[in-house]
Amino acid sequence: MRKVCCLLAGAVLASSGASEGVQAETLDDVLVSAYVSNPTLLARRARLRATDESVPQALANWRPTVTLSGNAGKGQYFSNVATNIDQTRTPRDYSMSLSQPLYRGGRTTAATAQAENTVLAERALLDASEQSILLNAATAYLNVVRDEQVLKLSVNNEQVLRRQLDAAQERFRVGEITRTDVSQAEARLARATADRVATEGTQQNSRANYINLIGHPPENPQAPAKAVAVPSSLDEANALALAKNPNVVAADYTYKAAVDGVDLVHGELLPTVAATGKYTRALHESSLSSETETKEALLTLSVPIYEAGAVYSRLRAQKHTAGQRRIEADQTRRDALETTTRAWEDVQSARARMRSFETQIRASELALAGVEEEAKVGSRTVLDVLDAEQELFDARVNLVRAQRDHMVAIFQLRSGLGQMTASALALPVEIYDPVKHYDDVRGQWIGSGIDKEKGYE
Repeated sequence: MRKVCCLLAGAVLASSGASEGVQAETLDDVLVSAYVSNPTLLARRARLRATDESVPQALANWRPTVTLSGNAGKGQYFSNVATNIDQTRTPRDYSMSLSQPLYRGGRTTAATAQAENTVLAERALLDASEQSILLNAATAYLNVVRDEQVLKLSVNNEQVLRRQLDAAQERFRVGEITRTDVSQAEARLARATADRVATEGTQQNSRANYINLIGHPPENPQAPAKAVAVPSSLDEANALALAKNPNVVAADYTYKAAVDGVDLVHGELLPTVAATGKYTRALHESSLSSETETKEALLTLSVPIYEAGAVYSRLRAQKHTAGQRRIEADQTRRDALETTTRAWEDVQSARARMRSFETQIRASELALAGVEEEAKVGSRTVLDVLDAEQELFDARVNLVRAQRDHMVAIFQLRSGLGQMTASALALPVEIYDPVKHYDDVRGQWIGSGIDKEKGYE
């Protein structure tokens, strides 16, 4: 047993010494990198900013429209009505019109409410996307940590079995054990080598996934040391999920937007009132000396009588769509509860497994020490020692995997509760504020400029 511990300690010290000059990359570092640079998350933010523009588009129906138009030309004109006149004139005119909607059947109010609810739904979906990105980043990080730890244990196990084989061959030469004992040691070493090669492949796959999500190779990642808080009971977790899960929030606002859509279509069946002002000036239209000027102020009432049934069909369709969104919101709540329950049970299961594996490691260490001592006096065989070493190795690997599963389950639970955002995790990064762009454009009447850093080139 002392020999095994020394070999394990030596390998760990050698690994730490080799990476002494490399700064360890923490989980917070990885999450910050994903939050700042992940293309999927950046694209989702751009999508939200585009959705923000639907609100000023709806509000524009409260505002007037002003149009300036003009015509100019040259022509030859002949008339025999009174006197024969053959003229070459350059007629020209210009006009300016202003139209102000006064009442649109409630459509402006409905469109504005629909746009605002759509923006709120999109904000929740941005949170959901952010949580998904950070959860995937955390999982990728923990997978690399797990696979590197398992690889270290596999390398150490292979070294121990190699020394065990050397010792068995020496004892066979002096006649203490049989050729069968040596073959058993050779078989275990071959198995350990195969396991180590497979672990190396798994580690490379994890690193590839990490690079895809984070954008750079892992730099000496370390297992998280700080504990992550979770609710004290499943009922508390479910209550938080129903209130804070971003998918649930998005589904509720999407349903509200669909209800606003019913009012929007219904408004097409109601009268509309608009005020129009127009000024027109024309020169040389009827003769070389003609000049006209017109000033008008009109109040226009439009009452739809029959629209061929198309509006009524669209109204019925929109009501069905609102019903669909309500049902989808109910399903989203069920999905959130299932996800939360699964994550909660995974956390509890992983914790129980960790305690069991820790107990197994302590017992296996004692068992290995006893078997080694008994083997020295001939009461145990080489196979017994190999079996005891394998049980200790398996227990250590299982503990590493259970620790990873425990952390991933905690992050999955927090994601279901809406607590896997950069703000909720208190990451050391400037938090993206979706309200700022909304406030900037909501009341904007004119202008096409956008932030170049956040828009297209």
